[in-house]
Amino acid sequence: MPTPLALVQLHGGITRGSRFASFGCTRKDLSIAVRRGELIRIRAGVFAAPECASNVRTAALHGGALTCSGALRLHGVWVLDDEEHPHVWLGQAGRTHPHHDCLCVEHYRAGRMHLGLAPVEAALVHSYGCHGDEFFFAAFESAWAQRLIGAAARRRIRAALPARARWLVDVARHDADSGLESIVRLRLHLLGIQVSTQVVIDGVGRVDFVLEGRVILEADGKGNHDGHSERHRDLRREAEASRLGYETLRFDYAMIIHDWEVVAGAITSALARGRS
Repeated sequence: MPTPLALVQLHGGITRGSRFASFGCTRKDLSIAVRRGELIRIRAGVFAAPECASNVRTAALHGGALTCSGALRLHGVWVLDDEEHPHVWLGQAGRTHPHHDCLCVEHYRAGRMHLGLAPVEAALVHSYGCHGDEFFFAAFESAWAQRLIGAAARRRIRAALPARARWLVDVARHDADSGLESIVRLRLHLLGIQVSTQVVIDGVGRVDFVLEGRVILEADGKGNHDGHSERHRDLRREAEASRLGYETLRFDYAMIIHDWEVVAGAITSALARGRS
């Protein structure tokens, strides 16, 4: 017979003990596992493996599944922001379990909910309602790039979104290099700027974006290009790009996310110079 810990791990690290009767696992076996520290009793009848993430345990304690940003991050999906408190999916009419210092954000949405961690598909749909276009778009492309959502899941996600948001799925791509790239591309799309991504230019190498064939846009993620050698390489690339007739704009993560008006102004001015 599998051990209680093995059974819990088989069910995603957290589940109801009642599911194990068919495996010959009794309440006594579960109690012994808890006393030995092999399992954690979340509340009556609900057990978790010690390695189960704390926010997943909180969601189960509340009576549901962790969703939105917290769930997506645990699935390995790129997210723009983290929520301050756990977002808990309770199904369409789930029963909550009040607990000490509860700050959970409740989601009453249709679908088959299992305690623990919401699947990527559900978490993406829920995240649109909480965080809007950019968050959803970047997370959707990240999940697609990592093959966490197939064609059928993408169709269901699109159908579950409000009609006004379905275009986000239509313009999404499977080959986004990063969440930051997704956000930049979405914002440029909204500005009506034609953009090519991950372009290889002879003598320059691969660049993040080329806008309307004349402006190179480099988007430095967190922690990139901090060293002297990296900066020297960037300067050489920009000099070669200038020789070939390109203007190069470079912005870091903070500017793109928090000072987009400045970034957009620089881009439109550079494009205007190129056209003239």
